Amino acid sequence: MGLMKRLVGYIGRKLVEAVGILVGVVTVTFFLNFVLPGDPARLLAGQRADAVTVAAIRQQLGLDQPLPVQYVRFLGRLLRGDLGRSYVVNRPVLEIIFERFPATALLTVSSMLIATVLGILLGVVAALRPHSWLDTLLMAGALVGISVPSFVAGLLVLLLFGVKLQWFPLAGYIDQGWSALVLPMVTLALRPLSIIARMTRSSMLEVLGQEYIRTAQAKGLPPARVILRHALRNALNPVLTTVSAWFAGLLAGAFFVEYIFNWPGIGTVAIGAIEKLDYPLIQGTVLFTAVVFVLVNLVVDVLYAVVDPRVQLQ
Repeated sequence: MGLMKRLVGYIGRKLVEAVGILVGVVTVTFFLNFVLPGDPARLLAGQRADAVTVAAIRQQLGLDQPLPVQYVRFLGRLLRGDLGRSYVVNRPVLEIIFERFPATALLTVSSMLIATVLGILLGVVAALRPHSWLDTLLMAGALVGISVPSFVAGLLVLLLFGVKLQWFPLAGYIDQGWSALVLPMVTLALRPLSIIARMTRSSMLEVLGQEYIRTAQAKGLPPARVILRHALRNALNPVLTTVSAWFAGLLAGAFFVEYIFNWPGIGTVAIGAIEKLDYPLIQGTVLFTAVVFVLVNLVVDVLYAVVDPRVQLQ
C-alpha cells in the first residue's frame, strides 16, 4: 500500500513538472515570435500596400493590441483547444498539424527502429572484441556520427547518394515510392545509432565482467546463450533509457532533416512558417512538438516506475 502511494505521488509530481514545462514553452514561444524581424501584416498586404491597408490587417489579426492582451487571448484559445488560424493559408493550425504529423511519425519511427537495431548490434560486436581493430573502427565511426550535425549529414548524404550515385530520390514522400524514405531515415538515424552503439558497448563490457557471467561460462553454457540471455538482457536497461529519450527527441525535432529532403512533415511546415512570419503556425508547431516530447518522456518515466518502483521512487 505504501509503495502504491509513493507511485501515485511520483506520477503526480511528473504531471506537475510536465505542466510547468509546457507553460514555459507556451510563454517563451509566444514572446519569441515578436523578436523575429519583419511584420506579418506587411508580408500579407504586400510590399506595395499603403499604411492604411497594413494597419487594417494588423487590426484584423489582433496585432495592434498590447502584448499582454495578445498573450491572455492566446492562452484563452489554448484552453479551448484552439491554436488559431494560419495567416498565410487561412486554415486552422491544428488541422495543418494533424495533416502533417503522420509523415513526421513515419520518419521518426523508422529512423529510431534502424538506430536501435543496428546500434545494439554494433555495440555488442564491439564489446565482444574490446580494443581490437574492429572495436576501434566501430567506435571511431560512432564518434563521427555523434559529432556531425544532422543538417550537415543530410547534405552529405544527399550529395553522395542522391546527386553523385543517384541511387535514391533527392526529395519527396512515400507516394513516390518507399525509396524516398531511405535518405532522410538514414540521416535522422545516424546520431542516435552512434550513441546507442557506444552505450551498448559500455554497458555490455560492464556486465561481461560480472561474476555471474563467469559462472555461466564455467558451467559450459553456449556462448550465444550467455551473451543474449544473461549479458545483453541485463545490459539493456541504460540502453532502453537512451532509446526512449532519443525517440522523443527525434519525434519533436526532425525539423532540419525534413526541410533538407522536402519531407512533408511538421518540421517543413514550421520552417516555412518562420520564413513567412506566420505566428499562429509557428506557435502551434512548436507547442505541439513540445507536448509530444513531454508526453513521451512522461509515459516512459511512468512505465519505468511501474516496472521497477523501488528504483524509480528512491
